Amino acid sequence: MDNQEQKKGNTEFYIQITAIVILGILLIYGLGKTSPTGNVIANEIGTVSASEIIPSGIPEVYGKELGVSYDDVSASNPRLADTTIQKLTAYEDKELTSEQMDRYIKIGNSIACEYCCGANSLIFSNGERACGCAHSYAMRGLAKYLLIKHPEISDAQILEELGKWKVLFFPGVHQQKAAVLKSQGIELSYINLASNKYRGIEQGQASDGGMVGGC
Repeated sequence: MDNQEQKKGNTEFYIQITAIVILGILLIYGLGKTSPTGNVIANEIGTVSASEIIPSGIPEVYGKELGVSYDDVSASNPRLADTTIQKLTAYEDKELTSEQMDRYIKIGNSIACEYCCGANSLIFSNGERACGCAHSYAMRGLAKYLLIKHPEISDAQILEELGKWKVLFFPGVHQQKAAVLKSQGIELSYINLASNKYRGIEQGQASDGGMVGGC
């Protein structure tokens, strides 16, 4: 083999090695962006599993009273999810006292159903409905129920409960949002995850998982 053939062989060898390295990098990156089961969101900003954010079991204060469980809302059983949403909606039309209304407006303006109806909040500043989707009805109904039946519960605790159900209604996008919050060192509380406090922080990131329950 002369020098020219040897140089040609070396060049081809280095090209092959470079191609293999590039392919390996692309495969690693691609695996990080893929979540075929919907249970894990993994990309350059980190990983958050569903178990870290999805509530489970029966809500302590009102679960048995309303006959609802967090486990009743899942994509695997849409009929049960819709039935649960209807149960949460039951108090949506109830009248509130002026004191209750003040609290209701504060809570309702702190959270929205933006992934479904795009509203800025559950209610307007006068307490009227700002969104007509089923998820909003459920969150407003639960808020009114807790204000009427359990006035001892704080506004923050009620907002936290609304946040839990919102995460159940939109699990995929909240996993993505949780990954962004976690990457920035922000606590994964349900207020941080689901209220308007960090609204839109997940924009620009691909979501994995759809909506649960009718809109």
